[in-house]
Amino acid sequence: MPRMLLDLQNRGQLAAGMSSFSPYREQILDTFKQIGTVIEAFRLNHPGKYESIMQEYAGRAAIGHVRYATCGANDRSYAQPFERHHGCKWKWFSFAFNGQLANFSELRAELLSLADYHLVRETDTEVIMHYLSHELRGDEKPDLVQVFRNLSQKFDGSYNLVYLDAMGDMVILRDPKGFRPLCFAQDGPLFAAASESVALLNLGFRNIRSLEPGEMIVIQNNQMRKELFAPRQTPSHCFFEWIYFANVASTLDERSVYMARAALGKELARQERVLEKVPLDDDTIVVPVPDTGKAAADAMAFELGLRSVEGLMRNRYIGRTFIEGTNRADRARLKYTPLREVLAGKRVLLIEDTIVRSTTLKSLLHHMREKGGAREVHVRVGCPPIVAPCFYGIDMSTIRELFAPRFMKGPRPTAVEQDAMAAELGADSLCYLPLEAVARCIGLSADHLCRACITGKYPTPTGERLYQLALRNRHGEGNGRTYEMNAEPAIAQ
Repeated sequence: MPRMLLDLQNRGQLAAGMSSFSPYREQILDTFKQIGTVIEAFRLNHPGKYESIMQEYAGRAAIGHVRYATCGANDRSYAQPFERHHGCKWKWFSFAFNGQLANFSELRAELLSLADYHLVRETDTEVIMHYLSHELRGDEKPDLVQVFRNLSQKFDGSYNLVYLDAMGDMVILRDPKGFRPLCFAQDGPLFAAASESVALLNLGFRNIRSLEPGEMIVIQNNQMRKELFAPRQTPSHCFFEWIYFANVASTLDERSVYMARAALGKELARQERVLEKVPLDDDTIVVPVPDTGKAAADAMAFELGLRSVEGLMRNRYIGRTFIEGTNRADRARLKYTPLREVLAGKRVLLIEDTIVRSTTLKSLLHHMREKGGAREVHVRVGCPPIVAPCFYGIDMSTIRELFAPRFMKGPRPTAVEQDAMAAELGADSLCYLPLEAVARCIGLSADHLCRACITGKYPTPTGERLYQLALRNRHGEGNGRTYEMNAEPAIAQ
């Protein structure tokens, strides 16, 4: 399990954990989880301690998780999997999920409206645990397909989920809109599933398939079956997975992340030729912001006949500042070292995957000039402007924290607005990827992608309602997330 989690470390660095099942120990179902990266949590740098953990939690089946927070505190109690003990083995379960319930506030309010009910954490994970427990009530073991079918009628948002109980029954489930990726593979008696294909590929699996939205895999009595637990809908795959979030070695819904990012670079090259803002000569170099900008930068440079060079060296021990919930400015200053030998006196086309808050980029541009000696820095972004919050699993839930909306008056940035953004960042020029290029580069139709953060159009009712709330609160004070500001929850009696 730690091996798989290492390959998914890009998806979260706050905590890591696993639950395992073994009928031969008193704790039939047992959970280990700690704050930190996979290496830190499982003590991989201390062979004796690591072996001790793995011996204690060895079992026939296991589920695991790396935490990326969109809500809740950064302490061990929020780490997943969440385990719910019970004397009845089919009511004793553990689960982990990837995503975010957009209607978290309403669901939480519904639970708290019940007599003598209490929640101890500000997280949708605990809410899911209680709704699962409610579905498992009674004296007869319920059908797991029906359990999750019932929950799908209550949940609005993104919720890929893995479930394991003290009977050894396992569920792997992808929400009906398919926001987040989920894949699986089987080789004889061995079965594995993961958010990204790279985790399965590195275990030796070859026939790796994506689970369709609204589908679940149930493993009981050494038998595996696939079931549809929710009516088929038009999928809303998160485009941000291909642009930034996923491992470049992964394939999501049969679309290669690397090839998608390379296609972004080709689009940027075509746009560059049209704009004619930067001379394409020997004094111009293409530099990626490591690591997610490299595939696009290489493809762009090749199309333009320029050199793609590593003018920025990343400190591998800092982590990904976007997915770290705090101290982004401090981490950004430590994250990159400009190479003066590469940058000095050059005209730089700097390729960035996205601009969300601009914290990292603004600091980076300053250092490229001051320490690297770059003559000019022209920023090219392999993504349209992020103009709206995400309520489905990416931690950017308010408009006021976003960079682009401070400058844009319409749905697309004008040349004047992009010039103003460049001046704010300290760049010589700034150009974004056109909106219509996103679907083309990924290889999916636009109506099969969630592009809410770049269009303001949301694929679920709660997402649309929260966006209207975010618009009303865009000039407010405080740092609360939009779904925590909702003062009018719909409470079911």
